[in-house]
Amino acid sequence: MVGNTLDWNEELGRWLKPFLDRLGHKARRQMCPLYVSGLIGPGDRKSIQPMAERLALGEYDQLHHFIVAGVWDATPVETELLVQADRLVGDSDAVLVIDDTALPKKGTHSVGVAPQYASALGKTANCQTLVSLTLARGEVPVMLALRLFLPDSWTSNRARLERAGVPTEYRTARTKPEMALAEIDRVIAAGVRFGCVLADAGYGMSAPFRQGLTTRKLAWAVGIPHHLKVYPADVRMIWPVAGRGRPRKRHVPDILSMAAGDMLTDATWQNISWRTGTKGKLKAGFAAVRVRVADGPPQRIRDKGQQHLPGDEVWLIGEHRMSGEKKYYLANLPAKTNLRTLAATIKARWICEQAHQQVKEELGLDHFEGRSWQGLHRHALMTMIAYAFLQHRRLATAGRKKKNQRATASADVASRAPRHPRTHRSTTAAAMPALPKMDLQRAAA
Repeated sequence: MVGNTLDWNEELGRWLKPFLDRLGHKARRQMCPLYVSGLIGPGDRKSIQPMAERLALGEYDQLHHFIVAGVWDATPVETELLVQADRLVGDSDAVLVIDDTALPKKGTHSVGVAPQYASALGKTANCQTLVSLTLARGEVPVMLALRLFLPDSWTSNRARLERAGVPTEYRTARTKPEMALAEIDRVIAAGVRFGCVLADAGYGMSAPFRQGLTTRKLAWAVGIPHHLKVYPADVRMIWPVAGRGRPRKRHVPDILSMAAGDMLTDATWQNISWRTGTKGKLKAGFAAVRVRVADGPPQRIRDKGQQHLPGDEVWLIGEHRMSGEKKYYLANLPAKTNLRTLAATIKARWICEQAHQQVKEELGLDHFEGRSWQGLHRHALMTMIAYAFLQHRRLATAGRKKKNQRATASADVASRAPRHPRTHRSTTAAAMPALPKMDLQRAAA
């Protein structure tokens, strides 16, 4: 920890003021900083009772009421999180990463829990799944939203939804891409600045999701399965010749669609390094061609049955990893975009995985022990606020380091005879310190 505990508490209080103003009631304004402090502080469990005990608050009931039972609207606080995230990392070169994260859970009563694929475990497990939005710039992520996905086993059981306190507007079945688009609309309405939307194949394979991003005039780059169908960019629409019967009334493509993986079979591949990791430069082979995605209206084509007609022209990008694994992506970036930029954009999505890991391991996102919709989402909101505060401190530390380096360099230059001018590279992303560790036990004692 940098500085003493008192200074840290004072800084947290100052930083939380816009959030507390949105909460209104005096008791809520008292409980919010305590809860955030408990999430940031030490301890193996970040559920309500252990946090209250570690901080020696004697306020377990009030803390529990604040998260689980209190009557207050989280929407203004969620909006303030968007405002603060934009101040921290929002800009035209920021990326908005769409993903989901699983919270393993035992039993059947916790809201949204069901056997479903858990990416963290790499298999199907009993868990809750949260759709997440992360804003990132310069390898600094700030989480914007965590929304619980409800499987069919929940949306088809009204009694179960009522017991968990699921609001009426969230009781209808929604896909994860539909949820993501709704959250993107909320982010845009709040004025959050970003340049490109990134998502993995779980979202990228959805034509309505890709089309929804395009309709919103957003740049995007998404993963896709290798079998997703595409056409060459120069595909032409022609009138089919009817061998018999009535003349055809609709155009058809002059070539059949093919799997994305097959489209890149004869492409030129290039080894590209997109950033330096802990073990050196990260490299892979990349290739890209312009294609038109087979996501237009369905049309019967001769004896080939129904096929989707060509849609918009986009980039199809392939990645051959050193492990032998092959990945494929689509991006609607401009046709003049070079391969290195395409690769760097695609690989920027990794930052959300770091954010998921940190909010779980350091801030206890998956430690909530309640069963209700309201409690889970309020707990998730507090973890995102705590994470944003830590990123605020991280950026401030990097800024001070950068300022000190410039001051030292200026003094050094002034003491020497004039030489060729030097350029000083920003250290904000390259030398960014880890999330600061906080010791709150002494403050609570």
